[in-house]
Amino acid sequence: MGGTLDFLSSLLGGGHRYNKRKQFQTVELRVRMDCEGCELKVRNALSTMKGVRSVDISRKQYKVTVTGYVEPHKVVKRVKSTGKKAEIWPYVPYNVVARPYAAQTYDKKAPAGYVRNVEAIRVSSQVVKPEDELAALFSDDNPNACSIM
Repeated sequence: MGGTLDFLSSLLGGGHRYNKRKQFQTVELRVRMDCEGCELKVRNALSTMKGVRSVDISRKQYKVTVTGYVEPHKVVKRVKSTGKKAEIWPYVPYNVVARPYAAQTYDKKAPAGYVRNVEAIRVSSQVVKPEDELAALFSDDNPNACSIM
C-alpha cells in the first residue's frame, strides 16, 4: 500500500523519479588502523554520513561496525576516501564453517575465533543460475539416485 501511495504522490507532485527507501542494516568492515589518529579519521568520516546511527570501532581486530540507513558500497567508499584500505568483513566464527582449517578458510590474519567466509566468496565470484543448482542435484551415472539437501 505504501508503494502505491508513494507512486501516486510522485505523479501528482510532478516527480518522475521513484525514490527507494534504504533499509536499516549493519555493515561490518575490515579497516587497517594503527593509531588513535587513524581511528578518529575513520570515525569522523563515517559519523558525518547521512543515515548513520552508530559507529563502533575495534582497532585491535581492525573491525568497523556501522549501523543505520546506509548502503554497504557507500560506506566502503567513504572509508577509502580517508586513505585507508577497506573491505567488507570477510570473517565468520569458526564454529559456523563445516571445515574451518581447510586451505581456503584458514587465515593467519583473522582475529582469534574467526576464519574466512569461503561460501560468501564462492557465491559472490560465481553467477549461479537456479537451473544449474537443480541439475547438480542429480547424477548422470545413476538416474534413479538424487541428493536433495
